[in-house]
Amino acid sequence: MFSKHNAPKPQDPRLKAITEAIRVVPHFPKQGIMFQDITTLLLDHKVFKDTIDIFVDRYKDMGISIVAGVEARGFFFGPSIALAIGSKFVPLRKPRKLPGEVISEKYDLEYGSDCLEMHVGAVKHGDKAIVIDDLVATGGTLSAAITLLERGGAEVVECACIIGLSHFKDDCSVNGKPLYFLVEPRLQ
Repeated sequence: MFSKHNAPKPQDPRLKAITEAIRVVPHFPKQGIMFQDITTLLLDHKVFKDTIDIFVDRYKDMGISIVAGVEARGFFFGPSIALAIGSKFVPLRKPRKLPGEVISEKYDLEYGSDCLEMHVGAVKHGDKAIVIDDLVATGGTLSAAITLLERGGAEVVECACIIGLSHFKDDCSVNGKPLYFLVEPRLQ
């Protein structure tokens, strides 16, 4: 957690519990990757609630009107945060998952490219948005999410993740937007 506003102290026991609740799966989805599986965090009611509460405490007084969740793991946290702070939830989905008219934003990955889509009209000029995902590694997905929301007219206030790679400690931003994350990846 490297953005300072409304952040728990590093010694907050909730952060230790969050870290310990994340399972590390070696060599998934490919050799050399230490996959950070947050689904095990969801199995612990207290840790899951504490995770949501930390984000709610941070954003409840910031006038956020949109919580945008990145498919798929941003969907685990985004709706609960949105309900708690009184905003709407906007799903940012992979191609061809949303019916009706959409706008798309392509982005590059370490090993290819991908795309996020959002319903036309899901956001409007003047909306204040946060983007929620489980992990930030390179910032590519979050960068595409920011661009997509801004194309729709929203002002992206911040991006938030459960896990952030340590190189984001020094430059705590993505696409010029503040980045907030709770814990660093577990190594084992």
